[in-house]
Amino acid sequence: RQYLGARAPEVALPIARQIVFGKIKNSRTLLRRNHREAPRAILEELDRLADKALTAGSLDSLLGIEGAAARTYFSEFRGMLKTDSMKFDFRGRNRRPPRDPVNAILSFLYAMLVKDAMATALAVGFDPYLGFYHQPKYGKPALALDLAEEFRPIIADSVCIGLINNGELTPGHILTRGGAVALTQNGRRQVIEAYERRMDTLVTHPLFGYSVSYRRVMELQARLLSRHLLGELPTY
Repeated sequence: RQYLGARAPEVALPIARQIVFGKIKNSRTLLRRNHREAPRAILEELDRLADKALTAGSLDSLLGIEGAAARTYFSEFRGMLKTDSMKFDFRGRNRRPPRDPVNAILSFLYAMLVKDAMATALAVGFDPYLGFYHQPKYGKPALALDLAEEFRPIIADSVCIGLINNGELTPGHILTRGGAVALTQNGRRQVIEAYERRMDTLVTHPLFGYSVSYRRVMELQARLLSRHLLGELPTY
């Protein structure tokens, strides 16, 4: 069913829409809860883009909507960092390689999140390399990237903000070489510990109403996707 659905736009596109919708809504929630004073215009724009994602006519259109939402969200990311250290200044998302400490932390966290999404996909019985939103490419775990999207703000971004705001990461945990920025061994250890704490945090599942860890929530999302593909649920 995964292989058939990934090849059929009428199956893949509605799933992709929900993935992007969830990511944008979670980004908005994180801003609203953590920003010193989130601009109303930014929150309204994220709402507008989330609604637009649900009616996107193609994957290309959806990519454009997600890109616009990411630029809007990251334009106010600095407002969630409660530190005066210029070392942790943030002027926008960059990668490959990250050129500032905040982007280095985010990239490391996103890599761990995708790793866990890949393990989850395999555990549920999916092929992690065949996605519905992310398209197949050699060596690219497209379905793991799909599953990780909704969790990027509420897990990875949240952990990054907490590490900086709580003083768990300092400039001493950062390495800069030739314009590229990375974490020291101790810095990586701090990030991994904070990430694992977040994954083990209990939350009330919005669909089932009982307390589960974020790690379990990710597995439940994969299982809900499998039930949708098998025709047991009308939508993802």
